[in-house]
Amino acid sequence: MKILLVEDDERIAEVLAEAFAKQNYVVDIAFDGEIAWDYIKISPYDLIVLDLMLPKIDGISLCHQFRNEGHSMPILMLTAKDTSTDKVIGLDAGADDYVVKPFNLQELMARTRALLRRGNITLPSILEWENLRLNSSICEVKYSDKLLHFTPKEYRILELLMRNSHRTFSRSEIVEHLWSFEELPGDETVKVHIRSLRQKLKSLGAAPDFIETVYGLGYRLKQTF
Repeated sequence: MKILLVEDDERIAEVLAEAFAKQNYVVDIAFDGEIAWDYIKISPYDLIVLDLMLPKIDGISLCHQFRNEGHSMPILMLTAKDTSTDKVIGLDAGADDYVVKPFNLQELMARTRALLRRGNITLPSILEWENLRLNSSICEVKYSDKLLHFTPKEYRILELLMRNSHRTFSRSEIVEHLWSFEELPGDETVKVHIRSLRQKLKSLGAAPDFIETVYGLGYRLKQTF
């Protein structure tokens, strides 16, 4: 899952980014509304955590822009204003939930998980492909009932391929979905992760091309039927 965190207070942004990372989310941070608007135009996000008071473009205006452009991902709004009028304005602008500062971090994480579940209500937590089984609720992967251990990035690549098992992803598309702007990996980085995934799967009996290369296009799970 990829989150866009729009917060101009660097201390709060760092605390939230660290908490999201511990939940295995990829996080991009925008410190003002204009940067957030640029990010949303070039990268897919599963959730936006949006501060109300922002430089350049405020949170309400930004929320309106997101919705007017057809972006439907959940939006969790953060604000120091605890009045029903402000909450109504935020929700009417297109926000899905509203948290008042100072907030309880555990509660905010729970609200985040709830919004992500709501935004992906049709997505199963158990994914299967041949003898491979991925349980996203506990980040566990097994092949032929044997546990596999992956790095966070390897796990996310595998989950992306399994959730879109009939789609081919180019290296740049994998980067857009699974890396933050601060990381900026090259194509070779994706190749290294794919190679490692193949080796780990092969060690438990999977075919060497379980993740196959579609030349000129990218990677996908090998079709066997």
